[in-house]
Amino acid sequence: MKFLRYGPKGKEKPGVVDGDGRIRDISSIVDDITPEILGPSQLSALTKDVKAKLANLPVVAGKPRLGVPLARIPNLICIGLNFADHAAEAGQPIPAEPIIFFKHSCALTGPNDNVPIPRGSEHTDWECELAVIIGRTARYVSKEDALKYVAGYTICNDVSERHYQIKRSAGQWSKGKSSPGFAPVGPWLVTKDEIPDPQKLKMTLDVNGKRMQNGSTSTMIFDVATLVSHLSEFMTLMPGDLISTGTPPGVGSGIKPKPVFLRVGDSMDVAIEGLGSQHQKCVETK
Repeated sequence: MKFLRYGPKGKEKPGVVDGDGRIRDISSIVDDITPEILGPSQLSALTKDVKAKLANLPVVAGKPRLGVPLARIPNLICIGLNFADHAAEAGQPIPAEPIIFFKHSCALTGPNDNVPIPRGSEHTDWECELAVIIGRTARYVSKEDALKYVAGYTICNDVSERHYQIKRSAGQWSKGKSSPGFAPVGPWLVTKDEIPDPQKLKMTLDVNGKRMQNGSTSTMIFDVATLVSHLSEFMTLMPGDLISTGTPPGVGSGIKPKPVFLRVGDSMDVAIEGLGSQHQKCVETK
């Protein structure tokens, strides 16, 4: 099932996508899409209830704004250099184990919201990524059991300011990753039953209509199961935690001979097979 949240920022309502691609409001069934509903039994019961009532649920008119498809995400955990060809374009060795960093929650925004370019930024970049939503508490989980702890998947554009990330990082990438609007997420939270193999998904990102990234989750160095298991060794994964799993090659900083970065007025179109698409416009920070 494809769950979503629609409406003005801070006033989103829960919805689902029906078989004809229409949004149907499910606020008569659940108050919001939150971490509390993501456990296997809760999510199964909600899905069953929605399916039984789907034909009679109200259709949402027009094209409303979409919010982050999950409210109150506890942690936004990211994986760096998780594609060998992206590591190569960045001039970095293939990691021996996952590189972990975090984005501040202020970076979270709807999939089609504007992305503000930070004041003084000259190196804002794009990154199409598969995002994993954790469904239940995970600690010391084996790779074999790891996907049992996943509730679903979505898209994250891991927008990055490379100068802040690299030159001003003091070893902490989060400076270049956490500006407001730097994590467009959505459009949907797609339950894992609709994505039988998260390692077989096409990924694309266009800037101003030009294809910049054209990859696949099949070329990830560390697959989803490995990442969930690895992270659970070092922290307790909580229901609703979002893991953004890394980007394929084609980022602006990797373009030769001269890198290309985002400017005010540029647009990005991001898509992952089975998970929908995003569209963002770059705007000035006010």
